[in-house]
Amino acid sequence: MNIVILGAGALGVYFGGRWLESGAEVSFLVREKRAAQIEANGLKINSTHGDYELKNPHITTEPDKIESPDIVLVGVKGFHLEGTFNQLQTLTEKGAYILPVLNGIEHIEILQNKFGKDRVLGGLSYIFAALNDKGHAEQAGNMHHLYFGPLDPSQEAICEKLEHMSKNSGFISKKSSDMMYELWKKYMFISALSGVTTAANLPIGAVREHGETFHIAKMIMREIQSLAKHYGTVISDDDVEAALQNARSLDSEATSSMHKDRRKGLRLEVDHIQGGAVRMAEEKGLEVPSLRTVLGLIKPFETPE
Repeated sequence: MNIVILGAGALGVYFGGRWLESGAEVSFLVREKRAAQIEANGLKINSTHGDYELKNPHITTEPDKIESPDIVLVGVKGFHLEGTFNQLQTLTEKGAYILPVLNGIEHIEILQNKFGKDRVLGGLSYIFAALNDKGHAEQAGNMHHLYFGPLDPSQEAICEKLEHMSKNSGFISKKSSDMMYELWKKYMFISALSGVTTAANLPIGAVREHGETFHIAKMIMREIQSLAKHYGTVISDDDVEAALQNARSLDSEATSSMHKDRRKGLRLEVDHIQGGAVRMAEEKGLEVPSLRTVLGLIKPFETPE
């Protein structure tokens, strides 16, 4: 298989590098500035699961130069998704399937409407990773999971090939027969965690110390549970409790990537995550007051001056 990593951010470098380490063909499609950084510093994974230096990785800035792509991994922030459309158009016309691993749900329909339901796979990741000053991927903690699966019956064969290729790739992979369920479960957790930590400007430990604040996280999860049902996916009460228990078990200083971005004064994904949920709720005539509240509290910090 020929895997294309679109963007070479922390997530792309990590999973792309692990695939490359196992012998897969991997190309990194990047912008000129990122290509120059990689040329100067190379690509490397620093990880609790073992370091790896990507020797002579295939780097290109032009999708036209990529031949016979099978899958393109898209791990950009939600607000950068539209900027990938021209590249994705070129790659899908060459036969590539899109494997999006963005936070959220709204992007699935956006990509399907743009490139066709048969071209878009279901995907998500659980990983704590960031790029350091040299553009190398820094992965921490135990989680380095990649979930994928078909959203259309015609995609079963390509997902089986990806499953086979990923078995010995140095990360935890899972092919799911119900990716919309997996996507909604993660959406429920990330909407709550990113919402309360970013709005309160506090890590999860401080949020847990105040029952009224942690209650907001629970209410967001319940609203996403209801929203998922309106879109055809059942999230059980046990799923909600498991997500809450996950939040209770996190290290007290742990926080969401959105909160980290607020601390750094970077652009926030609030419109893609909480804003997307509000828009989807409006389409179904569903009230989501907790989501609307955190959206309103975070919105002023969305775009730095």
